[in-house]
Amino acid sequence: MNPAGSYILVVDDQMQNIELLDSLLGEEFEIRFALDGEAGLRLVQQQAPELILLDVLMPGMDGYTLCALLKDNPVTRDIPVIFLTALASPEEETRGLDAGAADYITKPFTPAVVRARVRNHIELKRARDILLSLSQTDGLTGLANRRFLFDRLASLLPQPEAASHSLGLILADVDDFKRYNDQFGHPAGDLCLQRVAGVLRAALRGQGDLAARYGGEEFCCLLPDATLDTTLAIAERIRHDIEALAMPHCQQAHHPVVTLSLGATFKPAGRNQSLDELLSQADQALYQAKAAGRNRVSAALGPQ
Repeated sequence: MNPAGSYILVVDDQMQNIELLDSLLGEEFEIRFALDGEAGLRLVQQQAPELILLDVLMPGMDGYTLCALLKDNPVTRDIPVIFLTALASPEEETRGLDAGAADYITKPFTPAVVRARVRNHIELKRARDILLSLSQTDGLTGLANRRFLFDRLASLLPQPEAASHSLGLILADVDDFKRYNDQFGHPAGDLCLQRVAGVLRAALRGQGDLAARYGGEEFCCLLPDATLDTTLAIAERIRHDIEALAMPHCQQAHHPVVTLSLGATFKPAGRNQSLDELLSQADQALYQAKAAGRNRVSAALGPQ
């Protein structure tokens, strides 16, 4: 079964080659095609395929150049590329593999060989994707883990070009969570954290946003290109929706139901700001929310 949204991209300037590959692979995989390298690159940027079957000799951008561009981009470098070309010399094969291709098949090809190699490389990619997802995911909540959160933050902040983009950041902490665990036990505490994670996930705007488990009962949301008003609105929605779950808390807690305190901060477009500075601002805001009575959103902003 082909995963939803996945496909194989064929980049070849000969329509008969595309039709042949579609007849070989179309029953098992969704096939999309491009007739030149530039069109292939645009398709990849719109939606990444699981695998690319790539000709070498094409008008404009040749296959070697397209492969090198894909491998130089961290977003596309892990897409397996199989060259499928009439260039059969060892030197050409070496050049293709050096450009980053996973395999090199020469024309005329044997259909059974093409099917087998395509299946093998897609199975390997899916296995790598599962391992990568496991390494980036918090096992209890299903959110991103702390390591992936810091990797994403590092990718958003240090580059000079990133300074032109705004970034909203929210730190959230479950109020009196130690008392909750002590009263109801760790299994109930785990379920509580999972329900909190579900609320955070639902509050995000789209694929660019990230919710992560920051540590223990603390969570973090990254909101690239958000405004300050949007950041505060999402934080307030999270606070409200957690309270609306009406999960009973213990008598020693500050509130009769489980609540969150949230600290929000914001980096405007055009400001260079370090990871430590941004997290320190959010942590300061979270402390203010706790000190003011919990179950609220506070904001701390850097120099304007």
